[in-house]
Amino acid sequence: MALTLSDVDRFEAARPRLEAIAYRMLGSASEAEDAAQETYLRWQAADVERIEVPEAWLTKVLTNLCLNQLTSARARRETYVGQWLPEPLLDGDPMLGPAETAEQRESVSYAVLVLLERLSPNERAVYVLREAFAYSHREIAAILDLSEAASQQIFHRAKKHVAQGRAQATSGGGAAGGALAAIDEAAARRVVEEFLAAATSGETGPLIRLLTSDAIAVGDGGGKVPARASAFGGALAVAKFLRGLFKPAQAKRDLVGGSPDLYAATANGSPAIVAVIDGRVFGIMCLERTREGIVAVRSQVNPDKLERATERWATGDFGTPVLTEALST
Repeated sequence: MALTLSDVDRFEAARPRLEAIAYRMLGSASEAEDAAQETYLRWQAADVERIEVPEAWLTKVLTNLCLNQLTSARARRETYVGQWLPEPLLDGDPMLGPAETAEQRESVSYAVLVLLERLSPNERAVYVLREAFAYSHREIAAILDLSEAASQQIFHRAKKHVAQGRAQATSGGGAAGGALAAIDEAAARRVVEEFLAAATSGETGPLIRLLTSDAIAVGDGGGKVPARASAFGGALAVAKFLRGLFKPAQAKRDLVGGSPDLYAATANGSPAIVAVIDGRVFGIMCLERTREGIVAVRSQVNPDKLERATERWATGDFGTPVLTEALST
């Protein structure tokens, strides 16, 4: 049946929420857009007049598409070159979804998106729907064809896994020293300025003072841009790596196609360094902090996962660089 203008409008009103759910489920903006568009095609082919609660129907279709995608993604990631990291989204991107509560902000943080990769598809779906979008267990049960009791059990199990992962990541300060509250633009810039001053000092000492003793570093180049093949940890090892990374060299300029300007921003609610060359986002380095210091430095340099950030960069105002032509001197 052909959709009426009202039917199309109803879907378009739901699209931002659907994309935000899919992004949390899949960790990829492009895949989230594809899942939402496929949901629209299913909506277009359905007998819409017989659908009693359209929003619930759309969420069910989208969630099941994401579950199928997650199942196939696990096989693809076994052959992925190097470390797989989620696609970071810059502050203000509508795909980040609701951010009114601490739970909603936490559910889309880069650190938690990484941890969600460890969950089963069903655990991830229940966690996202409950924690980020406040669906009731009755609603989740209907979406996933489960009992309410099963939904509750899966949620508690998923939340426990995430909490354990967070505790391990912040073991330098203990679970009580977990992630800080939402950070504003000015605070993010201060964090980035301090970090870059230490990273470009040519010494490891200033960086070690900013890092927790068990800080980790990891990068995702997707086999297209050089990045460390595996995560590594320890303040000294991470500090040495960062000191070398930010040391100017002609070979680096040749590799990246120029001298990047480094900006301070927030990505997924955390302070981030955005490397930009001629208007193109070349890399986003997310800094995960606790009250004790920086516990993780995660860098996304896979160009396939930076297209949306580049598009947003072209239309937004992200201020002036913290460091200009970072590799040119």
